[in-house]
Formats: sequence, C-alpha cells, structure tokens
Amino acid sequence: MLMNGSRESILELKEICFSYKLRRGDKLRIFDHLSLNVYYAEFLGIAGPSGCGKSTLLRIMAGLLKPDYGEVYFRGKILKEPEPRISMVFQNPVLLPWYTVLKNVMLGLINEKNLSDKEKEERARSFLDMMGLLGFEDAYPSELSGGMRQRVAIARALVSHPDLLLMDEPFSNLDQLTAITLRREIETLWLNQSLPISSIVLVSHDIEELVEMCDRVVILTSRPSRIAGTVYVDLKRPRSRRSPEFYEYVDKIYTMLS
Repeated sequence: MLMNGSRESILELKEICFSYKLRRGDKLRIFDHLSLNVYYAEFLGIAGPSGCGKSTLLRIMAGLLKPDYGEVYFRGKILKEPEPRISMVFQNPVLLPWYTVLKNVMLGLINEKNLSDKEKEERARSFLDMMGLLGFEDAYPSELSGGMRQRVAIARALVSHPDLLLMDEPFSNLDQLTAITLRREIETLWLNQSLPISSIVLVSHDIEELVEMCDRVVILTSRPSRIAGTVYVDLKRPRSRRSPEFYEYVDKIYTMLS
C-alpha cells in the first residue's frame, strides 16, 4: 500500500476554520485549523461523532460552503465555488418531482455546453443502464422506491464524469438488502474502472460500511473537530464482514471514536 508521501492529492484542505452563525449572534465552531488530503485513486472514509461536522466537511470539499479561514485546493488550484468535476450524493436523494428519471439525470449535464441535447440524453441513458434503471426513464420520482431514487441520484452525480465523488450517508435511509446491493455495485464499478471518478469520499456512521468500502478512514473528534487518527484498511477485496481481520479494523476505529 502506498503511503501518504508517495501519493498525489486530488483535493487538499489546508488549515480550515469554519463556524456557523447562531441566531443570537454567537458562533458555533465546527473546524479549527483542520487539514486533510484526498489522494488520487483513493476511497476515503470519514467517521466521527454526531454533530462533529462530517456533512459540513463534504460541503466545504464540494465548494458549497466557504471556510472562514484556510484554503481548499482541487487538482492544485484554489477551489472558490462549486466545481463540475466534483459531484455529491446526499443522504436523501434530491430529485425534482416534476421531472422524469431521465431529465433528473440530465440535470447533471447542465454545465456541459459542448454536448448536444441528443448526446446528453445518450449519456444519461448509459448511466441509468449502469445503475440498473433502464426502462424507468419516463417514470417520476414518486413512482420509485427509495433505493431506486438513490440510484437516480448517483447516476446524476456520475453523468458529468467527475474526478471526485462525495457521498454523505448515501445508504443510511435504505433497507438493509438494498444498501448491501448498492454498496457492492458502487465498489465493483469503481474497482473495475467502469466509473469515470478517480476518488471517492464516503461519510458514514456505519463503521462496518467504512471498513468494507474504504482504503483509509479518517476519524474526527467532537466540535471543534480535529483529526483523532487515521486507519488504513489493508484487506483484500471483496471484504468479508465475517473475518476476524475485518473486525480488528472495526474495533480500532471504534476505539478512536470513544
């Protein structure tokens, strides 16, 4: 396994400070000089106690929130606003209810000025096929199950061919069987390089999920968050949750969290 010093960063957070302004005028400090690298071809997991700012951290990575202090670098350049090559999948699939499945996915290509409408539709259909949704192009979100809606959201995130995919608890609202299936599909597609993305960052409360999917897991402390530790998961894929080695990693992360 390559160590940090021999790897190139696709995204870098340098000395990030961030606070939310409260109604009474006070500030709630979330991050205080937090630094973190996301490396090329890495599946990075982020764990931490509730309220420590995991989702906020992803939004800063995506350019949706601007830090009070510090810089975010994406591919060596300062990230000042949302970047088309960074896509995000939220815990609840944010789909437009008045758009069909196909049109919801095509929204991911809204900034692609060099593609014709026909080319956008063809690309959207190819990603619907990849996510097992061919035949549902003309359906509306209300006609789909929760798992299918999340598949649409993932297809929309991938259709723009992003370099970095940020995932915020994407499987937490799904039933167990659907979550298992979708995790395996995402991992398989990424490992087979069927997906255009170079790197993935996954936020999850499910430690077993992080050990199953990630190369490296960063553990955050409570607010104001700092990095409590990092665990490199050196297990062959696909990973079995039944193996003693698997639960050694799970226990190690839980120990850092506590």
